[in-house]
Amino acid sequence: MKSVLFACSTLALCASGVQAATPDNAGATSVSVSQTAAGSLFQPTSETSTGTVTVEGKAVSYKAVAGTLVVHPAGWDDAAWRAKQPDKGEPGAEASMFYVAYFKNGVPTADRPITFLYNGGPGSSTVWLHMGAFGPKRVVTADDSHTPAAPYSLVNNAYSLLDASDLVFIDAPGTGFSRVAGKDKEKAFYGVDADGHAFAEFIKAFISKYNRWNSPKYLFGESYGTPRSAVVVNELETGSDIDFNGVILLSQILNFDLSVDTPGFNPGTEEPYVVALPTYAATAWYHNKLPGTRPDDLPAFLKQVEHFATTDYLQALAQGSEIDPATKQRIAQQLAQYTGLPLEYILKSDLRIDGGQFSQQLQIANDLTTGRLDTRFSGPTLDPLEKEAGYDPQSAAISSAYVSTFNDYVRGTLHYGMNDTYKPEINVFADWDFAHKQPGMPFAIRGATNVMPDLAMAMKYNPDLKVMLTGGYFDLATPFYEGWYEMHHLPIPDSLQKNIEYKYYQSGHMVYAHDASLKSLHDDVADFIRRTDNVGG
Repeated sequence: MKSVLFACSTLALCASGVQAATPDNAGATSVSVSQTAAGSLFQPTSETSTGTVTVEGKAVSYKAVAGTLVVHPAGWDDAAWRAKQPDKGEPGAEASMFYVAYFKNGVPTADRPITFLYNGGPGSSTVWLHMGAFGPKRVVTADDSHTPAAPYSLVNNAYSLLDASDLVFIDAPGTGFSRVAGKDKEKAFYGVDADGHAFAEFIKAFISKYNRWNSPKYLFGESYGTPRSAVVVNELETGSDIDFNGVILLSQILNFDLSVDTPGFNPGTEEPYVVALPTYAATAWYHNKLPGTRPDDLPAFLKQVEHFATTDYLQALAQGSEIDPATKQRIAQQLAQYTGLPLEYILKSDLRIDGGQFSQQLQIANDLTTGRLDTRFSGPTLDPLEKEAGYDPQSAAISSAYVSTFNDYVRGTLHYGMNDTYKPEINVFADWDFAHKQPGMPFAIRGATNVMPDLAMAMKYNPDLKVMLTGGYFDLATPFYEGWYEMHHLPIPDSLQKNIEYKYYQSGHMVYAHDASLKSLHDDVADFIRRTDNVGG
């Protein structure tokens, strides 16, 4: 979940001699591994267990490994480090990155697809994708209202992605059971480029440890995990000669200038209001706030809104103070028709409504705040006099269920972390470096992060790379049309646009929080993997 804000060089493990997984230990119920790595602050660990999940009526037996790998920041050199007799000096920064991997039993491991999955934040663990989307167990939450307190239900996940791919859920440095330590550890791992490098190094170490170099490879990132995927796939393809078969992006934001969270901080940039309008309309449709007759066909209605947003609305915003009163009145009236907000409020807002305002105002007459991550959710308004929403009802509604069930599952079933604290989220924003060195640039650019050039470079460098964009109509954190807009403005040849496909669902940021959408998401992603894995047969 937790979403966007507004969402190693050499692996310590390489020279440690850690045993790779083999068929000989596949049937073990619990195997603990802890060996000294090349660094001195952390050691890689693992616990192995087995299980079975029934996916859409078919049983899949698997081996699960919960553990950590040690990674270092850019520029770290293991040979140079050893030459300095590290026991006599400061070791520098390290990260111990926690993962849970699921391997299907009884298949040729080397050429079976493998998918690396992570949430975003920045500062979020991957408990959300793990326990809500594709892991073998899934927590049951209320569809669009607050889930009652414990006990929670953890059930067989009939839509686990294990039928199509082996899965590796990864927690970002500092989150979950992942930890960072050493000199300047925040600078070493908390930033767009530092974070992307850590994940790239983790992936290289993982495919070495488990002999997956020749497997079809996929990235699945949600929210801030989508810009992370753009950075990681570009670094691995252009810097390490590792081509990927596909990248799946859920709830995308690649260009933070398009965020509707705080566009008022960036006056003169009008696109955030444009790309958010279809989500406003979808939300008003869901809550029966549209004036007049409610359209029966939501996607068709949203196509109409998208056209207005990118034509009349964008043109009106571009005129700024030069807009004539009659045009402003006409645009405001159409916005009222599409958003369900009062005409007077829209005019007072100068035709520009940000996400926090919309969440606060849509149901203010009922003293309700509309969700941000999923606008289907509503909750009591904290302060009806505030301009913007004071919290996110969806986050409040389901977070306890996810965190509680994972803490129980990881210790009771995966046998990991008995004496450790799992951190579902950490506050990294005081230390996070949003500066990003785009491909071909001699230095990092400070300002709103934009990794569209990274994804574009990866697609041009590997013209067979396929990209799947998925999203929810009711996502106000990363509006679905924002992702569509970004993809249609990627600096790639027109011929590569055919490598991108789009799937949208009647759900929110966490598409999988809605059962019907979870099934569709599973079917779409599994089909994408099977069409692109190059295995044949």
